[in-house]
Amino acid sequence: MLTRTSLRKITTLRALRAKTADWRHDGARIALVPTMGALHDGHLSLVTLAKKRAERVVVSIFVNPTQFAEGEDLSRYPRDEAGDLKKLRALDVDVVWAPSVKVMYGDTCATTVVPAGAARDLEGAFRPEHFAGVATVCCKLFNQVAPDIAVFGEKDYQQLCVIKQLVRDLDLSVKIVGGKTLRARDGLALSSRNQYLTGPERKIAPTLCDILKTTAKRAKEGARISSLEDKAARDLVKAGFTKIDYVAVRDAETLGPYKAGTKRRGRVLAAAWLGKTRLIDNCAV
Repeated sequence: MLTRTSLRKITTLRALRAKTADWRHDGARIALVPTMGALHDGHLSLVTLAKKRAERVVVSIFVNPTQFAEGEDLSRYPRDEAGDLKKLRALDVDVVWAPSVKVMYGDTCATTVVPAGAARDLEGAFRPEHFAGVATVCCKLFNQVAPDIAVFGEKDYQQLCVIKQLVRDLDLSVKIVGGKTLRARDGLALSSRNQYLTGPERKIAPTLCDILKTTAKRAKEGARISSLEDKAARDLVKAGFTKIDYVAVRDAETLGPYKAGTKRRGRVLAAAWLGKTRLIDNCAV
């Protein structure tokens, strides 16, 4: 019988592998929840899901510099390690894997995983280096922890698709589990970046979810996709969003074009700016 232990923060690969080897010796399944910290209830819901699927849970906290392009918010990305550890301790998480950049990448790391397919468009078009950074760090995390399952949120839906594709294409022995998006009462998807919003911007932000839901409903009814995407972008501007990167109705698995009336699942995805804050969201068709 497995016994619970107090939360342990680990910062060296040697210590991490020693701990996970002990768990495997005991026959425990291991779940990994990758995060960049500044944990909110959405992250914690993924931890809760992981605990239902495995006997031991590792939460990684690593603000990955390789997925931020020059001029993005790496330096001001929210960090709260003390608060994160307190929240994870309350959930009986076993280990927090918190490597430094030097531990993660060393001084001579020269290999990058560059995904295509689901990574090409949408976020891939506006942040060309982003998914190479995500895919590389996730490959490293999977090799470091060697989890049976890894849990990612549907809030970053394209990222979830790219990670599933990565695992399929490279024959990695980890099962990817998607966790539902957690939202505030007014519909805004929980995100670490929400704290950047001003008071007036926070009142506008839930409109993103409302417009995506309307778009998804009309897509299911068979409306012309290009017209729906254009109208959604216009409606976001009318609501007060200052810049629209994209609104797209896509195939839910491949993120390729979605055809109205198809039996395949669809997804509406969007990225839009409120002032200096870039929000992303999605909903099922």
